[in-house]
Amino acid sequence: MKKKRPTLQDIADQVGATKMTVSRCLREPDTVSEALRKHIFAVAEELGYIPNRGPELLSKATSKAVGVLVPSLTNQVFADVIKGIENVTEPRGYHLMLSHYGYSAEMEEHSLSSLLSYNVDGVILSESQHTERSRRMLETAGIPTIEIMDTHSYAIHQAVGYDNVEAAYDMVSKMIARGRRKVLYLAVRMDARTLQRQEGYSRAMLEHELTPTTLQSAQRSSYSVGAALLKEILTDYPKADGLFCTNDDIAVGAYFECLRQSIEVPERMAIAGFHGHDIGQVMAPQLASVVTPREAIGEKAATELLRRIHGGDIGERVIDLGYRIETGGTL
Repeated sequence: MKKKRPTLQDIADQVGATKMTVSRCLREPDTVSEALRKHIFAVAEELGYIPNRGPELLSKATSKAVGVLVPSLTNQVFADVIKGIENVTEPRGYHLMLSHYGYSAEMEEHSLSSLLSYNVDGVILSESQHTERSRRMLETAGIPTIEIMDTHSYAIHQAVGYDNVEAAYDMVSKMIARGRRKVLYLAVRMDARTLQRQEGYSRAMLEHELTPTTLQSAQRSSYSVGAALLKEILTDYPKADGLFCTNDDIAVGAYFECLRQSIEVPERMAIAGFHGHDIGQVMAPQLASVVTPREAIGEKAATELLRRIHGGDIGERVIDLGYRIETGGTL
């Protein structure tokens, strides 16, 4: 049963204005005085008001829609997750409402508000860090939520994924066990998962009394960014003998730049990625990578969400589907 959401009348009652005035203010703020405008927006914020763009009936019944928030619609990682979600939702007659937030908590807040305004029955979130307003909106909506790709952080309701810290630790430990002593971490977009992988990398390095060093780029992850970071390494860290990359795009780009510069892999430079994308698994030598079960994560998240939409309780709060270390031919 969906929670009763705050209405325009609730705001009007607290402000001491008419419902029509509140509605006009929210649609066209300049049509009311500054003082009243500030008061109305403050009350709306306090109540966690979400505009209703669907028929009134939908606020009292199921919409047969699930909201899915992803940081990117072009990233293969999330394309696989969405495929897994659809494997479960389509046969059950649910459709997905997709929105992306570009790795920005503020943009996630805006996208979440838009999704909730359509009275979705549940939300799958790809992030574990949210703004206070996002959390308040989810509480107000009173619908099931599941956060994916991260079992290390605290979940609002339920999490499905794997432990990024342990996965990074295991891969870097494997690199060190094979004799690497100057392993660098290549990162992009310092989101929560990237920082968790950095934590695992640093822990492995420090346990072996080695110096952790992180190089990062503010650009969107790509092969060219990996190549550019490799060039920077050759200039600033000429003794580096290993690269642990936050994803396979960066790793593949670094690998091809090594080929271009006649740097032998893995003899001179070991390279490891994260996620186990197809390109890394079919290239020769096969790319070492942390292989993650993206499609299975989507399927499990959707299964749990639909079960709860239909009245089921939260079973396991954290569902860890694990990962696999693929050493390939680049270590």
